[in-house]
Amino acid sequence: MIDVDINDDILVAGIDEAGRGSWAGPVVSAAVILNADIKLASLKDSKKLTSKKREETFGYLKTRALLGVGFASVKEIEELNILQATLLSMQRAVFSLPVQPQIIMVDGCVVPKKLQDRAMPIVKGDQFVPVISAASIVAKVVRDNHMALLNKKYPGYYWDKNSGYGVKAHFLALKTLGLTPSHRRSFKPIHNILYEEN
Repeated sequence: MIDVDINDDILVAGIDEAGRGSWAGPVVSAAVILNADIKLASLKDSKKLTSKKREETFGYLKTRALLGVGFASVKEIEELNILQATLLSMQRAVFSLPVQPQIIMVDGCVVPKKLQDRAMPIVKGDQFVPVISAASIVAKVVRDNHMALLNKKYPGYYWDKNSGYGVKAHFLALKTLGLTPSHRRSFKPIHNILYEEN
């Protein structure tokens, strides 16, 4: 935990994740350092933007910010649990940045252990801290694009539309097509389907 005054000489990164509640696919985190002159009305929680607006904002951020992305695989989610896998993806996102920030603002109430000396948790930070909002947009776009690619490998689950979340079309596909290697078997709905089949 940190308690410092932040000024223009200190590099600040925001971190957020996407896919924590999904039934399938990795959890993805993004770390973003914004240029001081960046001003975007669309820097808000990614869930409040349309897919098109997220893509546009992501394209802009790639030219006006420093971005880092970290994945935690389905295997890591199963072995570690979703919280620890999420923290691992956040850590990877920070370490993939081209420069290291002195201050890290993390959406939520927990920070990765290896970042504790420079990280602060901010509950609902994606809603009112622009640098975290930017990270939420990057994480969401990167993960959605990844799930669209996985949809080509495992068609029929509509992951290009639902990103692996537990919507009706995904549930019905599970009933008819069964599970893929990209499904999180420890998650209760998936576990229940496995249990029913045995």
